[in-house]
Amino acid sequence: MSSTRPPLPDGYAAVPPGHLANVATFLEMTAPPEHRPPQVYAPDLTLEPWKDADPGAYRALFKHIGENWLWTSRLMMADEKLIATLRHPDVEIYRLFHNVSVAGLLELDFRNPGQCELAFFGLVPEEIGKGAGRFLMVEAISRAWAKPIERFWVHTCTLDHPAALSFYRRSGFTPYQTAVEILPDP
Repeated sequence: MSSTRPPLPDGYAAVPPGHLANVATFLEMTAPPEHRPPQVYAPDLTLEPWKDADPGAYRALFKHIGENWLWTSRLMMADEKLIATLRHPDVEIYRLFHNVSVAGLLELDFRNPGQCELAFFGLVPEEIGKGAGRFLMVEAISRAWAKPIERFWVHTCTLDHPAALSFYRRSGFTPYQTAVEILPDP
């Protein structure tokens, strides 16, 4: 991650009216984890590619998963830009199903050569804490490293689920940078 802004000074920094601040942590893997998380036997969970995702359906799932964590980026994105992202040949989008119900979203972005960004990873609120996240992460790691990449990365922030950072670390990601994010209050 690079920034053209100077670093924040020590102490407090004012947040503009109508904005929120949070601390983002950027994590990476530069090789598949030596001790991969064990495969999760979950016959009621399946991961299916979401080809030609409709922007309305995508946003509805994105909002359902991310509403509690203030996920807003894809909700505010122009339709043309969202469609271009969803249909890009180097972006893989998957839906997690628990039996026949949609339980989660996985988005892997391979647009930067040699890298995969874990762009979006989330569960519907009803599935949190039941093992579906571990299943989804095992799939994400396997699919990312099945490609010729040198780096798999993700970022999380203080607005995400309180266990997100420790979950990513247990999954094999290592923090490499923190940043303060200022964003419009949705």
